Amino acid sequence: MLTIEQAITEFIDHCQYEKNLSPKTIKFYSIDLRQFSGYLVANNYSRQIAEVDKLALKAYLKELSVWKPKTVKRKVATLKALFNYLEFEDLILVNPLRKIKIRIKEPAMLPKALTKIEIKQLLQSAYRAIASAERGKYSYLEKVRNLAVVEMLFATGARVSEVANLRIGDMDLSTGAVKVYGKGSKERIIHICNPDTLAILTDYARLFADKIKLNDGSLWINRLNKKLSDQSIRGLVKNISQGTEIDKKVTPHVFRHSFATLLLENDVDIKYIQSLLGHSSIMTTQIYTQVNREKQRSILQDKHPRKEFLLE
Repeated sequence: MLTIEQAITEFIDHCQYEKNLSPKTIKFYSIDLRQFSGYLVANNYSRQIAEVDKLALKAYLKELSVWKPKTVKRKVATLKALFNYLEFEDLILVNPLRKIKIRIKEPAMLPKALTKIEIKQLLQSAYRAIASAERGKYSYLEKVRNLAVVEMLFATGARVSEVANLRIGDMDLSTGAVKVYGKGSKERIIHICNPDTLAILTDYARLFADKIKLNDGSLWINRLNKKLSDQSIRGLVKNISQGTEIDKKVTPHVFRHSFATLLLENDVDIKYIQSLLGHSSIMTTQIYTQVNREKQRSILQDKHPRKEFLLE
């Protein structure tokens, strides 16, 4: 009989070599399934995958209940993927999760966004940092790179992983076209039209040309002349924001929210925003209409002419 460890190994191999899922997805699947396997062993449940029943699963779900809803949803989705695979491959007779009704409600969270003034402050801070740096030193190159990354984040509204994985060949500075690979390796083209943004990207590409070549075309390069990671991008965004008076937590994802929210405020159709963000469903993009409603409320509360009518 197949043990839980053997089942997990087969499933991960299937995801990696047959479904060609992203390394990030494989990593989270592995983490979630190791946790599930560890729970079964620690609580003396059978290690035979065919003997994992709804009682064991219900007990595990109770164990997960202390986690944040978003994390629980991910871990449950991982289990569903595992048992669906095992059932499809006839490695188990029945998927035990089919016998359990699971409903996880996430609190509605409106995305944070920067205002136009805050975006301007942040960009000005990054440009001033370059102006005060001594040319020829690494600190100058680093500041040019940091500004180029921030300009790319705001210009495209791309996810941090999408920006981190850009290659020099994905960017055509003569036309401003940037090729972005989203979830599921879906490709979309975003055009950068602002001349200042294109100018700093051009400067960066020129200054780092040799280092980019040494890294097989990876666009963003760190101090050790290696590819810049997602986490490093988060760090540089945080450092730039600390040089401003912005009291919000600024992350790469905040740039994505700001990109969408400000476009909506400028009357861009939500279908175009959906395409730019790489959302497969319009429902995902709809959350920005809620943000816009908050803006509408603020405008009408402060600016509606009815405030000026004092009736006797």
